[in-house]
Amino acid sequence: QVQLVESGGGLVQSGGSLKLSCAASGVSFGSDGMAWYRQAPGNERELVAIISPLGTTNYADSVKGRFTISTDNHKNTAYLELTALKPEDTAVYYCKELRFGVWGQGTQVTVSS
Repeated sequence: QVQLVESGGGLVQSGGSLKLSCAASGVSFGSDGMAWYRQAPGNERELVAIISPLGTTNYADSVKGRFTISTDNHKNTAYLELTALKPEDTAVYYCKELRFGVWGQGTQVTVSS
């Protein structure tokens, strides 16, 4: 059974940083690739960052230079490091495994001004 569990969200002031984690079981990020999405209230879920099995990364324009996606294949865990946070980054952040399309439960990030 494929399962993803996110953690690391919280409340942070504008300009602050957080590091989100996504622990996987039943899949391997090293062979499947994964992505981070976010959904703010009243908005559609949007792609934030994606990493291929070979380590190629892509980011939404709104987070380029501020967010970094990575994976630790030994721990089968993915990360999203968020820096220089802005109030508009406030959202629930979800990880998604790309081979089977499995989602995590989400973790709330709130950035105060």
